[in-house]
Amino acid sequence: MKDEAARHLRSVILPFWKALADTRHGGFYGETDDSLKTDKQADKGVLLHARILWFFSNAYSVAGDADSLGYAARAFEFIERAVDREFGGVYWSMTYDGLPAETLKHTYNQAFAVYALSAYHAASKDPGALRLARDIFSLIETKCKAAEGYNESFDRSFRPCGNEKLADNETVNASGAAVTKTMNTILHLAEAYTALYQVTGDTAVKSALEGVLELIESRIYDRENKRLSVFFDDHYRSLADVHSYGHDIEAAWLIDLACGAIGYARSAQMSAFNTQVADNILDAAFDGRALYNERTGGCVDRNRVWWVQAEAVVGFINEYQKSGHEKYLAAARAVFGYIMEHIADKRGGSEWFWEVDENDRPVSGHPIAGQWKCPYHNGRMVFELMKREIICVHTRS
Repeated sequence: MKDEAARHLRSVILPFWKALADTRHGGFYGETDDSLKTDKQADKGVLLHARILWFFSNAYSVAGDADSLGYAARAFEFIERAVDREFGGVYWSMTYDGLPAETLKHTYNQAFAVYALSAYHAASKDPGALRLARDIFSLIETKCKAAEGYNESFDRSFRPCGNEKLADNETVNASGAAVTKTMNTILHLAEAYTALYQVTGDTAVKSALEGVLELIESRIYDRENKRLSVFFDDHYRSLADVHSYGHDIEAAWLIDLACGAIGYARSAQMSAFNTQVADNILDAAFDGRALYNERTGGCVDRNRVWWVQAEAVVGFINEYQKSGHEKYLAAARAVFGYIMEHIADKRGGSEWFWEVDENDRPVSGHPIAGQWKCPYHNGRMVFELMKREIICVHTRS
């Protein structure tokens, strides 16, 4: 897997994203549709650019691709332009020629900026990147932190507003309550703070990460159902019966990583629950080839979404490294093979399909690149495979 992933990175993923560099207006083009037509005047997502920045930083640091540092610098320059110099934080999106388009401030988006800037600093040693990462971290802790956890969605001046960016599933609001807080944002705060702590060793970042982990353990974990709850009200009361298979297997390894990075006091207990979460995914979502997308109420979405498969490979490898149980390695291999056969687009100049159906046919209407379609999940799968050494080689059932 490691060798094939490295080849795939160099022959497919890296060339695709390098080709999207906007040499006239800066940054990267905002959208390529499923016919491989790039809209050079589409708005440019700041979230997309943060993930591109993270990707190229790691392509340089982990994969040793020398050219990637220049592409990372291009993404960093875009992120700097997307900073609101009056109210702080980064905007949601910019116009194709570099002006604010949607000035929404979202905690999720700020977290990805911290994550990406930390990776870029690790690669480039640019002090400006670290300074900006610290500034946005401080802004999250002062503007976004609430009496319980974190508020998520704000207008430009950080007045709270509706959370439609992360809670657009109509079934969520069946109870009539507004979704104001999400597992997704908390998970990626943990991810961002882990990365920032790894490059700074800052005690304030460690303390904030401990608070996020405590929140996950006490409010996000659903112990009865061995999964993570997804949508919440202001008090982290769950509002919907949703099982997000991709987020669960992603969280299982990201939370282990966060706990290990700071030596969290309850690492063992959280690791044990993460294994329960992974086992639940094997039982509920893995059909022997790939992972289904999610279950909402009694309805299972059996389509195979690109990022869900990428996170499954890493999550199952992580569990194999923890236990040596061959079932996890077998699952990782199966999903990786499915990705290479069905998710990776064989058309020249393309990358990965957004999703395929149960019969392995690509689902039309989704972009190949866009605000939510990025090189972060599939790139990270490759980097994790390249970084991890499999030490447990004994076989258990």
